[in-house]
Amino acid sequence: QVQLVESGGGLVQAGGSLRLSCAASGSIFSINVMGWYRQAPGKQRELVATISKGDNTNYGDSVKGRITISRDNAKNTVYLQMNSLKPEDTAVYYCNAEVTPRGGYRMAYWGEGTLVTVSS
Repeated sequence: QVQLVESGGGLVQAGGSLRLSCAASGSIFSINVMGWYRQAPGKQRELVATISKGDNTNYGDSVKGRITISRDNAKNTVYLQMNSLKPEDTAVYYCNAEVTPRGGYRMAYWGEGTLVTVSS
């Protein structure tokens, strides 16, 4: 069983910063791509950022220049540093990881999400 647990969400004023964390745990053989997606009320889930095991990154157009993704492979953890936050960044942020469990096949796992609210 593999679990992804997010932390770090909360309420912040516009222009502020937050750092999200997501730790993968369980019977893990390897983790390939890790990433963050978000879903605002009434909207579809969208890409925020992804990072490969070799630290190649990809960002959604709406967050480029304001958000940095990083990971600690030893801790099976991915981070999202969000700066210059805007009210339109308000959403539930979901962690995603491509995990190969011990004795299993690679598949995508999702966390339960953490709410980020940016007040104007």
